[in-house]
Amino acid sequence: MDNPFKNLLKKTEESVLGIDIGTSAIKVVQLRNKKGRAVLETYGELSLGPYAGLSIGQVTNLPPEKLSEAITDVLKEANTSTTNAGISIPFRSSLVTLMELPPVSSKKLDEMIPLEARKYIPVPISEVTLDWWVIPKESNIEIDDESKPEEEKHKTDVLVVSIHNEVLNSYNSIVKSANLNASFFEIEMFSAARSLLDQEPTASMIFDMGASSTKVYLVDHGVIKNSHIINKGSQDITQSISKGMNLPVARAEHIKRNLGDNTLKPEDQKGITEMISLTLDYIFSEANSVLLSFQKKYQKTVGKVILTGGGVAMQGFYELAKANFQTEVVVGEPFAKVEAPAFLEEVLKATGLEFAVAVGIALRKLQEIE
Repeated sequence: MDNPFKNLLKKTEESVLGIDIGTSAIKVVQLRNKKGRAVLETYGELSLGPYAGLSIGQVTNLPPEKLSEAITDVLKEANTSTTNAGISIPFRSSLVTLMELPPVSSKKLDEMIPLEARKYIPVPISEVTLDWWVIPKESNIEIDDESKPEEEKHKTDVLVVSIHNEVLNSYNSIVKSANLNASFFEIEMFSAARSLLDQEPTASMIFDMGASSTKVYLVDHGVIKNSHIINKGSQDITQSISKGMNLPVARAEHIKRNLGDNTLKPEDQKGITEMISLTLDYIFSEANSVLLSFQKKYQKTVGKVILTGGGVAMQGFYELAKANFQTEVVVGEPFAKVEAPAFLEEVLKATGLEFAVAVGIALRKLQEIE
């Protein structure tokens, strides 16, 4: 029998963790619910390079046992006080597809989707876990096109996500070894959108530049309509400077973050600027292609580009982005939906760009326990 007193016994305040396992670092955010508001209790970040015998900031590919060790360490350093968590899964470990299907009942849709998904998934369906959401009609982008066949006007849009079972097994192993009580895994793009977006009147593009790659997500009325991975990130710039100038990775990282260094000779400064531009020009070009493709497909203008991720914290990056996108560019504020002490406001603005996914995960976990 269901406990009739469960709501009376439920805690009014409970802490939760959002954990983002990246390729170069782990980020963790602890929130609690205070009278319906998300309150920041603590947060922390730990570089994974040293766990692989590499420099801080370098991209790694650690086995589950090493990741569990790193999670345990960052939770200890951040002085967290709960094991209730949600965990992000990298976008590269998933396949996300927007399908257009005939208007049928939910039961029929459940039968159709696994069959249709075979056309998009390069491995047997038995090797992946599928999940899907029907996009509500009010969220669809309506295009007044009389030339469209009648049946196309009434199709059902379904967002389908697949994750390989090996990936899920690996993450379950990490959670168990780290003694976490993780109730869900979520693909990072959904977490980032949750923390960065609100009631946006126009379509937006999230531009998330990490260490190993840059992800772009096109979101309209709360629905991710398109997504793409650009296989270059901030570490590509660091490596280019390190090799081109014959410098240690740590020194190259410092120069990159400051878009140069006032101790350098003018000719060296010019060379480094060219190295940085070479990688960024490619990334911006790819992102613009995705943006323009979205606008052409849906005949919808993208109102703004939201910058996030550790890579965009480079000095001067915002100005470069503004020059490369033909729309409004803003710097994301992942902690905007979270209450935090006033003295942390400037710190969170400076470091918060790396925490969009962790904050988004923690916000979902809070909703789960309400």
